[in-house]
Amino acid sequence: MSTAEIVHAPSPGGFADRVRSAVAWRWGSQILAQIITWAATILVVRLLDPADYGHYAMAQAVLAAFTFLNGYSFATSLIQAQQVDERRIGQVFGMLIVANVTLAALQFLAAPLAAAYYQQPLVAQMLRIQALIFLTTPFIALPSALLARSLHFRNQALVNLACAVAGGGTALTLAGTGYGVWALVWAPVVLFATRALGLTIAVGGLVRPIFDFRGCREIITFGGALTLSQLFWVVQSQSDIFIAGRSFDPHDLGLYSEALFVALIFSGRFIPPLNDVAFPAFAELMKQGKPIGGAFLSGVQTVMLIALPAYVGLSLTAGPLVTTVFGPKWTEMVPILAGLALAMPGMVLQIICSPATNALGKPGIYLFTNVSGAVIMPLCFLLGVGFGPHGLVMSWQVAAPLLLAITLGATLPKIGVRLTELGAALLPPVVGSAAMAAVLNILTTRIEF
Repeated sequence: MSTAEIVHAPSPGGFADRVRSAVAWRWGSQILAQIITWAATILVVRLLDPADYGHYAMAQAVLAAFTFLNGYSFATSLIQAQQVDERRIGQVFGMLIVANVTLAALQFLAAPLAAAYYQQPLVAQMLRIQALIFLTTPFIALPSALLARSLHFRNQALVNLACAVAGGGTALTLAGTGYGVWALVWAPVVLFATRALGLTIAVGGLVRPIFDFRGCREIITFGGALTLSQLFWVVQSQSDIFIAGRSFDPHDLGLYSEALFVALIFSGRFIPPLNDVAFPAFAELMKQGKPIGGAFLSGVQTVMLIALPAYVGLSLTAGPLVTTVFGPKWTEMVPILAGLALAMPGMVLQIICSPATNALGKPGIYLFTNVSGAVIMPLCFLLGVGFGPHGLVMSWQVAAPLLLAITLGATLPKIGVRLTELGAALLPPVVGSAAMAAVLNILTTRIEF
């Protein structure tokens, strides 16, 4: 199937069938990919030291600071747009190329400054290699948007599985042969390169890039709002590492960053794939003139039926999980992980709000919530960093509920959902999680006794 055919031909079946198929392929492949990734990660984390993950977290924070400008938001405009033609696709591709070549150069040149900030020379070498990731981005962002527009997720799912094998295999091979932190550096480079190649094939080739950007005001307006939102999301999501990076030694930063990685597995690995489907699904409902409130509530209940008990269980079982999976040198991570897990259900609910308002063509709401997060989260981290990793945990437990309240206040009226309706949708997950926690506590007490 050619690029043009993918843009104009939706996946087969009715709307509900197409959404179910998209969720099955996108989320199902994510689960399989994560199983592959986790298997490799468990082996790698036992081979490396907390300090390796501390250095990697420093580099990732800088990479994320550049990534918000990678042009993904311009590609996202193709999903929301009523009509798309070859010229518009070519202009988006041109924007992606210009943006990412520029970012690769900037990160390469800024690497020594970042290393000086952290007082860790190794960070400069890591960032220069990771600049290669930007060169793959145009060949990922554009095909992803074109396939998502018509809810074609099968080929994306197969590519994701190939990426998991390539990235996990690279990390395990390098860690097993003594390359230390470089296993963490090269694995995502290989993963992104594999994804770029796979998606380019899946979309049937790419149109010629167009560097004449006249007439693309709609792309720039919508994409620009999302790009600005991503800037504030970066501030919100990376400020803890930026702040702690100068206060913690690599060992403590590694403990915190790896605990955060585990705590964010669901919200960071499984929610984005669902949002990838929710956004075009909500957009199609909007184009048909149908309300999206009911679909939003159904999605919230489904997600929280999984997320809430998962995080409650993670908090209660953090000790045996860390001891069994990570090994004895990671035991200091247990209370950090247990505390972070309690803050994450609020973050999950906050994250799944944005596809609904973006589909309505109101990216300003997403921008507003991210600005709020960019104020609340760093402020809390600045207050908590003096108390070490546990201070950052308390910061999460305060900031996450505040940000959720602001997000719901801005989102629910726009999509026609009352707070009582949301509460009714959340009641089954809350009751189920409370019952599960009670059972776990009883079992734990009996075992200890």
